[in-house]
Amino acid sequence: MSSFLQGLQSRAKDIRESLTPALSTSAFETRGVLTPQQFVSAGDELVASCPTWEWAGSTKDGSERSYLPKGKQFLVTRGVPSKTRCRGKDFSPSAAMMKDNGEGWMIEDVAGDGQGSDDDFDLCDGDDKPPSDAVAKSETPPSTSTPPPTTSGGGDDDDDDDDEYADMDDFTDPSLASDLSSLTVTPSPGSSTLRRYDVMISYDKYYQTPRVWLLGYAPSGTPLTGQEMFEDVMEDYVNRTVTIEKFPYTGEVVISIHPCQHGNVMKNIVDNMKSGGGEVRVESYMMVFLKFVSSIIPRINYDFTVGVEAAK
Repeated sequence: MSSFLQGLQSRAKDIRESLTPALSTSAFETRGVLTPQQFVSAGDELVASCPTWEWAGSTKDGSERSYLPKGKQFLVTRGVPSKTRCRGKDFSPSAAMMKDNGEGWMIEDVAGDGQGSDDDFDLCDGDDKPPSDAVAKSETPPSTSTPPPTTSGGGDDDDDDDDEYADMDDFTDPSLASDLSSLTVTPSPGSSTLRRYDVMISYDKYYQTPRVWLLGYAPSGTPLTGQEMFEDVMEDYVNRTVTIEKFPYTGEVVISIHPCQHGNVMKNIVDNMKSGGGEVRVESYMMVFLKFVSSIIPRINYDFTVGVEAAK
């Protein structure tokens, strides 16, 4: 997709989101989505459990969302390492192979001795507000069986949009959390390939779910281009589920994981955990969410050390 069309898509998305009322009634268990207040609660739990994460406010004029507290517009963790590429000259088929889990997702099967290096980033490593504005009364939310189309220059083509994001549509694997928590990455020799990423999580009012944004830095500290950041994304998702965007709160060029199927995926994961006799708390949403996002960006190496268990 050309940068011109992506720009039109982003602009249309901004307009569409601004016209959508904020969800005010919980639909976490029925549709896998969050209200703005639940997003803040889940974010507070992530920050409390994992000090590498923190809340941040907007630095770009006009970008602040009134339905979120001023100091809690998005979550961010900085300096997450990416030692090797998903593709390109640093990718070694002998070191990592991708396997299809049978449900439309590609899970990384990484060779190694299971021992992480000292540079491995621990999701919960680290040293030890104002109330939300009133939200608009919720109208009928978008259907999760057929996600709202992404506008591309004014045309509406539901079939094209369904195909574009179909790789995230049918995930039902109950073992995702354990599969992803056991992954290790074999570092490339030397430090010249080590990249660092800032990972941001915002609330998407239209899809009513978190949305992930990534800003990468070369070993020299200079920002990576969009195409360079694509080297750290599973190839099946490039320019489909993952696109080059501008982060709305700062205006920086980043890559972003499209949220159109996040609700469906989260509902399936929650249903699978509940089928084991438990109930997942909405405050644990971010932990579960970050686990499934890891399968899209397996080389951006944050470690899951906080278990997500269903409450009995």
